[in-house]
Amino acid sequence: MQPSPLVPEPLVRLEALHLKLASLAGEVNVLRGVDLTVGVGETLGVVGPSGSGKSTLLMIMGGLERPSSGRVVVAGRDLAGLDEDGLARFRRDSVGIVFQSFHLIPAMTALENVAVPLELAGRADAFEAAEEELAGVGLGHRLHHYPGQLSGGEQQRVALARAFVARPRLLLADEPTGNLDGATGRAVMDLLFRLHRDYGTTLVLVTHDDGLAGRCGRLVRVEDGRVGDGRVAT
Repeated sequence: MQPSPLVPEPLVRLEALHLKLASLAGEVNVLRGVDLTVGVGETLGVVGPSGSGKSTLLMIMGGLERPSSGRVVVAGRDLAGLDEDGLARFRRDSVGIVFQSFHLIPAMTALENVAVPLELAGRADAFEAAEEELAGVGLGHRLHHYPGQLSGGEQQRVALARAFVARPRLLLADEPTGNLDGATGRAVMDLLFRLHRDYGTTLVLVTHDDGLAGRCGRLVRVEDGRVGDGRVAT
């Protein structure tokens, strides 16, 4: 009998995930028993109505939110066993995050913003690597500009450079084109998917844009705190 081929471990594994939060109206069940895996190198689109728990799911994957119960394993790390310092190191080493509102540091130049995660990791070549990454996203001429001197599309390119500069295994993108016009948003997403392909990064993308979601290899739908299978994108 031939031995069964080894099945690679998923990069992300969520098991029986629940999140309950207190509110003035009483306890709110944000997530209700979510089971989900994301394969290494996969592109997963997460869709669903506002308030359904999509962004919360992303924050749990990134160790920015702890579930009330359930198991979260990312890049071989069980996040329940990590304290706040351990979670910070996990994010530094394994996760990149891109938000709708850029989250750049206003008092830092584009170069300084991108160098931050490398400096925190103790990289001696932080600024050289940041300059190279900014050149790769078409901003080699904007290194010393501050966020307030950049357009929205340029700011999101800086955010992408910062997210990818440390070569994370997992990239979480939460409505990354939400503050951009149509043409600028398409250009930014072309860049995001190119970086994903170039670096082999696993991508989990939350979006309301059906066209953008359709670029992902797999879709899941979050509704009322539960996750259902989506169609396979073609």
